[in-house]
Amino acid sequence: MGLKISKRCCFPLQGEQSHRLVIFAAIFVLMTLLILYGSNNVNESVYAPFHVATNYAIKATDLKKWSGKDGYVPFHGNKSMNLRCQKCALVTSSSHVLGSRAGEDIDRTECVIRMNDAPTLGYETDVGNQTSLRVVAHSSVFRVIRKPNEFLQRPDSNPVIIFWGPPSKIGKEGKGTLYRLIQRVSMTYNNLSCFSITANKMRRFDSLFHRETGRDRQKSHSWLSTGWFTMVIAIEMCDSVKVYGMVPPNHCGKSKAGSKKMPYHYYKPRGPDECVTYLQNEGSRRGNHHRFITEKQVFARWAKQYNITFTHPKWF
Repeated sequence: MGLKISKRCCFPLQGEQSHRLVIFAAIFVLMTLLILYGSNNVNESVYAPFHVATNYAIKATDLKKWSGKDGYVPFHGNKSMNLRCQKCALVTSSSHVLGSRAGEDIDRTECVIRMNDAPTLGYETDVGNQTSLRVVAHSSVFRVIRKPNEFLQRPDSNPVIIFWGPPSKIGKEGKGTLYRLIQRVSMTYNNLSCFSITANKMRRFDSLFHRETGRDRQKSHSWLSTGWFTMVIAIEMCDSVKVYGMVPPNHCGKSKAGSKKMPYHYYKPRGPDECVTYLQNEGSRRGNHHRFITEKQVFARWAKQYNITFTHPKWF
């Protein structure tokens, strides 16, 4: 008798538990569908970048006033960084330059600016062959020095190379390993004019980022890119700048179903995808990251002030 009563008492409890499991499963499926729907629609809206802080009034900076000999120090001798040009071609490292056949136009420009270890040999049709100025990050020093025929000993030119990085590694006062290495290179190749950016000017680059975005570079865990340094230097030394291969700031926020992936560097076809790199760096809040999209939004504003145009793709 007691056994029968026990069974009748338990049946409602088991039914109630089953009912709860069904409800829980339904809620789980619904939430999963909502998450998937939201993730599929992220790219449908314009990507909201890291850029200007809310209610931040941008303070106009006259970058032409940055020009001067005090911001650059030679690694050897008493040379001055006095490169001045009316028209400049700034050739990015983006794979968007491939297939552009812009090499002849680039080489006809008075001054040609390149970045880091972006090569010309083998890519002349698209990126040209001439180099007037190369801006190199401390992290790319060894890659540049490993290929002297490409970057250092060019019989057809006398390029300027500006190295940037932490003063402790690249600065004259720090006299670190990289400083001594670049100094030896500068002494070996007489055709080169090698300069480092002074510690004071490095701080000014940080300050400029803060003024233009409302974000403190260090507190926001942001790394300035070589593109940031190169664009500012180009504005300093050039009356007009034509940029090859740089995409607009909203390029990676648009839906591109079935679009071809674009390698981050034109000379590394198996490298990471450009938009994936941009979005990962822009959206990350942990660790230090480049803010590529934010920087391009600033460049778009500067284009109106400093006679900057963009081609391949053309967007300004």
